[in-house]
Amino acid sequence: MTNGVIKRGTRAGAVTLGAVLSLTAACSFGPPDPDVAGAPPNLPTPSASAGAGDGGEREVAATVLATGLEVPWGMAFLPDGSALVTERDTARILKVGPESDAEGLKVTEVQRLSEVSAGGDGGLLGIAVSPKYTTDQTVYVYYSTDKDNRVAKLKLKGKPQPILTGIPRSRNDNGGQLKFGPDGQLYVSTGDGSTGGSQAQNPKSLGGKILRITAAGNPAPGNPVKNSRVWSSGHRNVQGFAWDAGKRLYASESDQRTSGELNVIAKGKNYGWPTVEGAGTDAKFANPLVTWPAEDSNCSGVAVLERMIATACPGGQRLWIVDVTGNGTLIGRPHELLTGEYGRLRAVTAAPDGSLWVSTSNQEDGGEPGPDDDRIIRLVFSDGGAGRS
Repeated sequence: MTNGVIKRGTRAGAVTLGAVLSLTAACSFGPPDPDVAGAPPNLPTPSASAGAGDGGEREVAATVLATGLEVPWGMAFLPDGSALVTERDTARILKVGPESDAEGLKVTEVQRLSEVSAGGDGGLLGIAVSPKYTTDQTVYVYYSTDKDNRVAKLKLKGKPQPILTGIPRSRNDNGGQLKFGPDGQLYVSTGDGSTGGSQAQNPKSLGGKILRITAAGNPAPGNPVKNSRVWSSGHRNVQGFAWDAGKRLYASESDQRTSGELNVIAKGKNYGWPTVEGAGTDAKFANPLVTWPAEDSNCSGVAVLERMIATACPGGQRLWIVDVTGNGTLIGRPHELLTGEYGRLRAVTAAPDGSLWVSTSNQEDGGEPGPDDDRIIRLVFSDGGAGRS
């Protein structure tokens, strides 16, 4: 890195999905428009064409926007179209774009947080931009210290101010996702943080939960239990969640022994860990929308494009795509995308132009980094997406 600018580059390629990823009438988008953050994207011509009406193929154009990163974990967009990206192990906050050149988007180090203690899957994790950023210039981060995980707010290049501390810290299962919901409240996903799963079913523990808090870190009004930050419980390790247009919240579940999950998260529901994995028969536990074998999933980030839900899987080295109806009912079967193409996939988020941004996670234990890793990849689907938001 020189003068805070990180190596970056572009590589465009069309991935033909064929029967792996079928088109459905539920996913209908318009043609790509110019990027919100710059010039029109330089996308390849798809190698085959198929429309939503023929039930044939969905293709995706993949463009590498940035290279030379180190375990990029969280991504959140600023009002100008640029993205803030966290690096888990280096504790850096990077700014990606909106400026670009022939090599791709400009990537600049904004700051490095000295408060972070990285190790295992802990470090600098989620990042969220205040809904009032144009006036308060505030972002929120989730990070690990030697003794806990915590949420802090800061102005870029300023010192983090913790608003929530005491989230259980362990080598693995630290959770870490952070997003503002459609209701304006801040949602925080945590890991169980224990070897036997004792935190997820403990209502007094912040571990193994999805929390719903105010921007000051207090329990949000309307939570299931008054004066509690807990929104849902019974989670092993939630590292990704996102809402659809109907305000349904979808979340991944990773690090379980036998199966990965995609859950629809509802107020006050218990998702079963460690008592049950996958679908069960006990009515007190909510069953997942989708499950996959653990070796094919172990998923992290989650993003939604209209009625398509994507989850990025480091362990499974693929992106799982799930199509749903307008009321959230599953359509058909899940389909895998980019399997083995880029190695471990960690974060995925919907960009302002309607494309998906996906980060790799190869510069970590279990990864096999190539000379350009880690990377951020932009995906545009042949049946639309870019330009729709």
